[in-house]
Amino acid sequence: MIYWDHNSTTPCAPEVVEAMQSFWNKEYGNPSSSHLMGQRAAAAVRRGREQVAALTNALPAEIVFTSGATESNNLLFLGVLLSPQSERKRIAVSAIEHKSVLEPAHLLEKHGFDLVKLPVNGGGVTDIESAQQLIDEEMLLVSVQTANNELGMLQPVAELAEIAHSNGAYFHTDAAQALGKIPFDVQQVNCDFASFSAHKLYGPKGIGALYVRGGARRWPWTYPFQGGGQESGLRPGTSNVPAIVGFGKACELCGSSLAENSQHLNLLADQFIKMLSKRFPRAVVLNRRRNSLPGTLSILFEGIPSDLLLARCKSINLSKGSACNGVMEASHVVKEIIAETNRQEAVVRISFGKNSDNEGFEQFFEILNTLDQEL
Repeated sequence: MIYWDHNSTTPCAPEVVEAMQSFWNKEYGNPSSSHLMGQRAAAAVRRGREQVAALTNALPAEIVFTSGATESNNLLFLGVLLSPQSERKRIAVSAIEHKSVLEPAHLLEKHGFDLVKLPVNGGGVTDIESAQQLIDEEMLLVSVQTANNELGMLQPVAELAEIAHSNGAYFHTDAAQALGKIPFDVQQVNCDFASFSAHKLYGPKGIGALYVRGGARRWPWTYPFQGGGQESGLRPGTSNVPAIVGFGKACELCGSSLAENSQHLNLLADQFIKMLSKRFPRAVVLNRRRNSLPGTLSILFEGIPSDLLLARCKSINLSKGSACNGVMEASHVVKEIIAETNRQEAVVRISFGKNSDNEGFEQFFEILNTLDQEL
């Protein structure tokens, strides 16, 4: 099988699997226990927290482990929702956010908050001028992802954070797609909160983190969850030690090979685009390559419905967009940048990984051209 859907999930790196192994059935202590096995488990959790913090340039105490970026995003918005009402009742998100931000934002809207959607330009980048006009002194929270999961476009998060802060608002970024693929520094972005998922960077599924500037003691809202003191009480529940160990190891590995992987992915994407221009010249690459995630391509195949193309690619795994959408129609992201319905339904996302090569290129274009002739 040929796998071109790394923005959906990545395989666990062998080193990650090895690091996790003993914590399933040998070092199985509960890190909240005071005995020796508990202490060893707690040390493993502490090491994992340090590794995640190192990749993000955060303090270990500022990393709160969750089940993934979706939970991290919900944790943030639920905190806002459950807190005593303040004078600030406006929140802003970009129009192309992941659903784990958009849907909690709409939940707040149902409970009396004013929801502002920051528009994007034709290239899928949040418009700074519009943001400057829409983010005002009544804004409580601004949330814009670092890199779009479908288009791969990098967003001007540092500029948006500055605009938010200048108006007294908090700034959050969903950095699940960025971490481990491009340099991500919470200090340079100057975000108050950031969300991560391990399975986007060759770590295990079911583990992620929420960065909280200053740590849980600086959390400005009500704690949404109750029932334990883990993660300083912000996210109680028995720590998932094997997954935390794997997350930390994945961060360590990605940090040491970031430039190398980025170069490889960019070269591979360039090779694909060069072949694309010869074999299917009416295709349109929607994301500007040098302002997007390495190895991510969002392509409009004019006249080829994406459902048909994906059905034909039985041994090539690729997608229309986010796996979390769960529907086959064009996503809200594509609809934001393409007006025509028939063109919306012809967009495919290809996302290569560090172990990808040009195997499958020829096969893919043969499938594409055969389908084109049939239609």
